[in-house]
Amino acid sequence: MTRTPQTRPAGITILAVLAGIVGALGLIGAVTVLGIGAAAFGGLGVILGLFFLVQAALILAFAYGAWTLQPWAWVLGIIGAGIGVVLAGLQLLGGDTSAIISVAFNGLILYYLNTPEICRAFGRA
Repeated sequence: MTRTPQTRPAGITILAVLAGIVGALGLIGAVTVLGIGAAAFGGLGVILGLFFLVQAALILAFAYGAWTLQPWAWVLGIIGAGIGVVLAGLQLLGGDTSAIISVAFNGLILYYLNTPEICRAFGRA
């Protein structure tokens, strides 16, 4: 199936830029956790650092894919926001009421990515 060129919606542009910033900061954080965490906590620090590294790479992949309106980026966005809702929900269960903001933010992303205009932009409709 051939996709016709699409104009990127402003909301996707904003999400892509924010994801790029968060992904770049996540890479810095992951490298820091790998270095400091491994020295302080051994294997657990390495595992956490690798988890953060994979998460940052996925966010950067979404940023690129959203910027270029790749169909696979929609899937990454849905998975990423879904994981964000679950993790924030676990934080809420742990008593961290500030996670409500994260639940709301990721919920809005899920809603936005499923609107007809955005699905069409990613070639999903």
